[in-house]
Amino acid sequence: MFYAFTKRLMDIFGSMVGIIIFIPLSLAVAIAIELESPGPIFADTPKRVGRNGKLFRIYKFRSMIPNAHTLLHTNPKFKKLLEQYKKSSYKLHEDPRVTKVGKFVRKHSIDEIPQFINVLKGEMSLVGPRPYYPDELEEQQKKYPETKALVKEVLNVKPGATGEWQVSGRSEINFDKRIVMDAKYARRRSIIYDILILLKSPLAMVTGKGAV
Repeated sequence: MFYAFTKRLMDIFGSMVGIIIFIPLSLAVAIAIELESPGPIFADTPKRVGRNGKLFRIYKFRSMIPNAHTLLHTNPKFKKLLEQYKKSSYKLHEDPRVTKVGKFVRKHSIDEIPQFINVLKGEMSLVGPRPYYPDELEEQQKKYPETKALVKEVLNVKPGATGEWQVSGRSEINFDKRIVMDAKYARRRSIIYDILILLKSPLAMVTGKGAV
């Protein structure tokens, strides 16, 4: 009870402070996105899986061409890219859909700033496992059947804007190792653990290690 109450207070306070602090940068990013690739400012991506399997819409600055996700799954010219995307744990190191502005904001996690809104709404926490796509969980559990029990553990907690995976190499870590890290967080979560991850997060943003 103490952990849940304190964590929610941290989420509310932290997200409000984050929104205020990043207003100037968010405006600059929004303008840059619109100038380079006219279209929505926020990414039009499928819903993610939240706590207890509840789906929610995540807020992210658009870092790709408009309708990037739909094009990947429906446009024949992206067929090989889609196959590579699924084989590499739903991550692409060389993605032709990413814009120049998008490449920069993704590397430094600037595209994630709008997730403070998700945190304030209670759909996410400042710290927690990174939210997965529904089809990603389905396909990856087929590929790694030994992870099914771990997935259940991970879905017992709110997903986070940052977490152990994000500060430990991100896209350099495949699903089977990532889900182990997420389950580890779900088991040992504490306010101290959250604070330690939060302290590591700025360095991960600056260096962009493992980002794609």
